[in-house]
Amino acid sequence: MDRAEFAAAIDHTVLGPETTRAEALGVVREASEYGMNACIPPCYVEEASEYDVTLATVIGFPHGQNRPETKRKEGVEAWKAGADELDVVCNRGRLLGDEPERFHAEIAEIVAAVPVPVKVIIETAELPAERIRQAAELAVEADAAMLKTSTGFGEGGATVEDVELLAEYLPVKASGGIGDYATARAMLDAGAERIGASSGVALVEGFEP
Repeated sequence: MDRAEFAAAIDHTVLGPETTRAEALGVVREASEYGMNACIPPCYVEEASEYDVTLATVIGFPHGQNRPETKRKEGVEAWKAGADELDVVCNRGRLLGDEPERFHAEIAEIVAAVPVPVKVIIETAELPAERIRQAAELAVEADAAMLKTSTGFGEGGATVEDVELLAEYLPVKASGGIGDYATARAMLDAGAERIGASSGVALVEGFEP
């Protein structure tokens, strides 16, 4: 993997609750300059869509407990505004409450409603391994494109072990707590195909062949 390939694997991200328009567009410009993708809040997608980057946004963020029809509508509106990918927070309450059919149906409905890839955010640090596997299996059945470890706002972030587990099912976006090149490289070596990080520029500048 050369520097350009590494940069293309990074979703340069800003998603904090106080993110301004200037900050979101600044991240998109940096992503364009460095050859990265960008992940920004839904409210700024339309303005950012003019930039030549793969643009992701989040749905049901950060807890995932919106009504299914709300999440589906949010996904459709984000796609129409210019989002190339949707990072959807799953409803862990449905999973932990032994309602797998409703967990699956929500994801499947969003996938069916948009023609762009849907990544399912599982928040792996807050689930035992058996529930992570269950969530991954249900996401596969719902035709999700990718599994994502974390929102970055939970109790923990990505780990090598969780990336390895998720990679058994679908392509993986490792996100949460990835602040340097060595950590990003470890996630890629574990099977991740994408890295979600607010420190995308530092990761690219720290690239080591």
